[in-house]
Amino acid sequence: MKIEDTFQRTEKKYLLTEWQWQQLKKVLEPHMELDVYGLYTICNIYYDTNSYELIRNSLEKPVYKEKLRLRSYGIPSQDSKVFLEIKKKYQGIVYKRRIALLLNSVLNYLKKGIVPKEEYNHQIFSEIDYFIHFYRPKPVLYLAYDRIAYAGKEDSHLRLTVDRNIRSREEELSLEAGDHGKLLLSPEERLVEIKTSKAFPIWLARSLNELKIYPTSFSKYGAVYRKKLEREKNNFFKIQDRLEDYELCHLKVF
Repeated sequence: MKIEDTFQRTEKKYLLTEWQWQQLKKVLEPHMELDVYGLYTICNIYYDTNSYELIRNSLEKPVYKEKLRLRSYGIPSQDSKVFLEIKKKYQGIVYKRRIALLLNSVLNYLKKGIVPKEEYNHQIFSEIDYFIHFYRPKPVLYLAYDRIAYAGKEDSHLRLTVDRNIRSREEELSLEAGDHGKLLLSPEERLVEIKTSKAFPIWLARSLNELKIYPTSFSKYGAVYRKKLEREKNNFFKIQDRLEDYELCHLKVF
């Protein structure tokens, strides 16, 4: 799989029902083609501070935001190539900077500070290294999904990806531990991302409108984090209720 080290583009996200996806797929056929890799699984470890500073800032929809993740295509072994990347977004434009390394080299760097010996883009590594020393992030979330990707037949800048079975876990934060996790969306939902460095072609913009497919602000990591906050909130109120019940019982006894 050919992976670029750096690029910038706009990305629009859409949550589709199975029916909407089947209709959109028919529209794509004359203009876009499925890439040669077919269906594949993307696995990620997201890094954040102890106080979840990066995702909390991201959810506030600032002009600029950034995040760090470790990514593999499929479940890797220690000598598999993985990608350590910073993803930044400024005024709606996404910038991705990443280096490809062996998994054991990445882990030695992240856990022990040992600089990798493999060849890589030193400028990008310097940016990642600065990010890590500034934030001191730790692994907080494993997130995987099954993806198919399309590329424009006439416009190579146009790319469309379809993710399903988005799943996550907050333990076993290791790419080698398998791609299991709790589902984030229903099995029928699809997360579609349209990525381009240009404006959408007219045929695509018209089709999205006709199928009532509208952009949504959706972050996979953000959605999992929101669910985490909701669980903690519910647990807090459960504890409060138990304390109140205990106090009432205590008062009745006396």
